[in-house]
Amino acid sequence: MKGSRIAAAVIVVAAAAWIGSGVIGKDERRAAEVTAALQKKEAEAPRFRVSVVPAKVEMHARRVVVSGRTEADKRATAVARAPGVIVDLKVRRGAVVKTGDVVAVLSDEAREAMVTQAEAKLEQRKIELKAKLKLIETGNYPSINKPQLEAELRAAEASLAQAEAERDKSQVRAPIDGIVNSVPVENGQALQPGANVAEIIALDPMLAVVEIAERQLGGVRVGDSATVKLVTGQKAEGRVRFIAPTASAQTRTYRVDVALNNPDLSIADGVTCEVALRLAPAEAARVPRSALTFSGEGKLGVRTVGSDGKVAFVPVSIVEDSLDQLWLAGVADGAKVIVQGQDFVKEGELVEPVAAGSTA
Repeated sequence: MKGSRIAAAVIVVAAAAWIGSGVIGKDERRAAEVTAALQKKEAEAPRFRVSVVPAKVEMHARRVVVSGRTEADKRATAVARAPGVIVDLKVRRGAVVKTGDVVAVLSDEAREAMVTQAEAKLEQRKIELKAKLKLIETGNYPSINKPQLEAELRAAEASLAQAEAERDKSQVRAPIDGIVNSVPVENGQALQPGANVAEIIALDPMLAVVEIAERQLGGVRVGDSATVKLVTGQKAEGRVRFIAPTASAQTRTYRVDVALNNPDLSIADGVTCEVALRLAPAEAARVPRSALTFSGEGKLGVRTVGSDGKVAFVPVSIVEDSLDQLWLAGVADGAKVIVQGQDFVKEGELVEPVAAGSTA
């Protein structure tokens, strides 16, 4: 009896397993069939078409275009060094002068008489020294007085030099080479020491002065070439001569001076200009401006299409921004960048990529 019960139980368990396996297998096959049908339906469904361009990553010499102004390389003022009245004003606005040229002559104020007096005193000391040296040689004059006689001669020479320096102060001279920009005095005008007689500016070389942002600072080096375009229509090539080591407290920007050769003095001071600075090259891909978009999180980037037709979002940084093209960093070489339709699709969506410009 006991063996019969065990055999019956085994038969019942086997039958239940056989029946269950049929039901479970049927459910699994049905689920697999439904999944395959959905995938087939999704694959056969018409996909949204997007225009794409292949990204080509290359080393790009970046440019930064900023507005600025021209500025004279040097600016100095010829000043009166002594009191007096202007008796001969030798320059006017626009005159070209060299360092040391006489700009104006002041009244004598007895300075010439002081020179004459000092010359006479010096001549006297020379004669006295010559005569007494002969007496010292013959023993008729104490030799101990020789140092004093020589000191008196040197003092007379110093007095003459001082008088001549005072006389030279009656002539106002140009401190630098350049063009006379302003003459705020007239003949007959009385001046005191330090009075401005003429402002002189040096126009060669001319400077193009711009301000750049701190994020651009790392790409600019002293000696880099730059192209300058003036509002007058003139164009000139120059090189970066100076980069400010500290930022402006008001704008947080850095001053950059570009030196321009100006031998004919054709570039004027204070003219508005546009300066294109060539920065250090960087890896970037060129894409149309229309390709830029934002992710759901607000990040700037582009959307691309993978080999499986799925859309992906790629964050980018702008290397250079031009009128209709952008140079972007962060895009992989050969990636298919969506340039039309990127705002109508989302990440993970299957699309049909079409080459930009294709009529297919």
